[in-house]
Amino acid sequence: MNVFKDFEDRIKQAVQATDIAKEKSGELNFERLAVEPPRDPAHGDISTNAAMVLAKPLGTNPRVLAEQIAAQFEGDPDVAETAVAGPGFLNFRLTPEFWRKLLSTVITEGVDFGRSDLGAGRKVNVEYVSANPTGPMHVGHCRGAVVGDALANLMGFAGFDVTKEYYVNDAGSQIDVLANSAYLRYRQALGEEIGEIPAGLYPGDYLIPVGQALATEFGLALKEMPEVDRMALIRPRTIDAMMAMIRDDLKALNVEHDVFFSERSLHADGAKAIRQAINDLTFKGHVYKGKLPPPKGQAPEEWEDREQTLFRSTDVGDDIDRPLIKSDGSYTYFAADVAYFRDKFERGYSEMIYVLGADHGGYIKRLEAVAKAVSAGEAKLTVLLCQLVKIFRNGEPVRMSKRSGDFITLRDVVDEVGRDSVRFMMLYRKSSETLDFDFAKVTEQSKDNPVFYVQYAHARCASVMRQALEVFPDLDLSPGALAQVDMSDLSHESELALIARLGEYPRMIEAAASGQEPHRVAFYLYDLASLLHTHWNRGRDEPGLRFVNDKNRQSTLARLGLVYAIASVLKSGLTITGTDAPEEMR
Repeated sequence: MNVFKDFEDRIKQAVQATDIAKEKSGELNFERLAVEPPRDPAHGDISTNAAMVLAKPLGTNPRVLAEQIAAQFEGDPDVAETAVAGPGFLNFRLTPEFWRKLLSTVITEGVDFGRSDLGAGRKVNVEYVSANPTGPMHVGHCRGAVVGDALANLMGFAGFDVTKEYYVNDAGSQIDVLANSAYLRYRQALGEEIGEIPAGLYPGDYLIPVGQALATEFGLALKEMPEVDRMALIRPRTIDAMMAMIRDDLKALNVEHDVFFSERSLHADGAKAIRQAINDLTFKGHVYKGKLPPPKGQAPEEWEDREQTLFRSTDVGDDIDRPLIKSDGSYTYFAADVAYFRDKFERGYSEMIYVLGADHGGYIKRLEAVAKAVSAGEAKLTVLLCQLVKIFRNGEPVRMSKRSGDFITLRDVVDEVGRDSVRFMMLYRKSSETLDFDFAKVTEQSKDNPVFYVQYAHARCASVMRQALEVFPDLDLSPGALAQVDMSDLSHESELALIARLGEYPRMIEAAASGQEPHRVAFYLYDLASLLHTHWNRGRDEPGLRFVNDKNRQSTLARLGLVYAIASVLKSGLTITGTDAPEEMR
């Protein structure tokens, strides 16, 4: 149950039932209506701007309208109090019994509480990571991997049909460099002294096993082959080895994709997919032969002072037109991007989300232009940029990894602090903001370490359940039994505040999914954990608030229902973030 959607419907009906609205003919526009928690909890449980946004079209004063709306809730058994504030905001305080009924719903639905049909089964493709298969993943990829994966989990929970996709950049000059780097390691595996890795090749030790595998498979044969034949054998084997390493790194971070899409497939069969994409754009009037204007300042990508086949992307929102086919007849990298988007669209996705690094900001307009042109405006494309991650230890920058050759690997970070710490902290700041990640801070067992604080809250709930069974061994703690418990003993403001925060979970899920902001889940979990820990500490001073009371079985059962509900929502949210919900902490 989404409390705020429920009251949105009630408020709409109340507005239409006012004398002011009855005097007006025609439909009311509720698009700007907001129903949300008030900024200050002292003002109540629900706040709405209904009177503020509807007074003008109804030709009245906001406070007058607010008073009439409030009057419609007189006698409502779920509303304890209504109050008009400021120029016309309307605040509601709900009855304790309303919150107790909601608690029973949370218990019954368990980890599915908050699951939504917002997406209505619409197909969404979330593409994230998509690192070049030229080496191990670095810490910069880590943030995009977590944000993309958590966003896909979130949207799936909100009712979208989500596919997690990785675009394998296995075509282009960087693959030739990779293959030549692997060939050098192959020669080393045969006993040849290779000396210092030449400039322009990949220097990391991760290619040593690839060279050894090539030596085992081919012996001396590769050295005796013409280069074209040799590279045809080395390229796919090296890419496969790199992708196996990348998959292993991602698995350590609890990231798994549904689809790994190969860029090479777009170039197969004489680049058939690219040709078809260009032909489709041509048919729609988006392609022409021409010359790009000379660059101002930094040259546009693949600019040539010759006639090329160009995408008329300025007609669909881009800054400049983009080359598709160079003057020598070869396809540009951008042409593959067009074919890739077309492939996604033909697979039936109505929405495509690209999670990219901050250095890809220049790609946004061109990708949006492609989406408009290819789908004739039917598909929605969103690009989410993840800002940099800065790694520290006790406030000091962390030195680079030897394994990679020139950067800190994702695996370095996961191996040192653990998967859960990495995932949660990567979400504990908006992806549009730079993130400082300190090894010392994320391993602290304190309130200042969000992942510990949230996981400890879930473990504390599990501990309460175990303690209760020690005191009352015959308790039935199944969801069905707890949902039927008389909850009237839950009357303290701290207990009702916990239930109210649980009631915000469905609204938060839908808002986070709509805004594509998975960090909201992490923020919510921390706030819920904080309320639980605060209430727990209050029980030290007020024994009557303790979850387990060996002298009052009924009170204990009611409070165990609250604990079960809190644990369920914590587990639900932690699952979305991709982190564990431990039963105990060591």
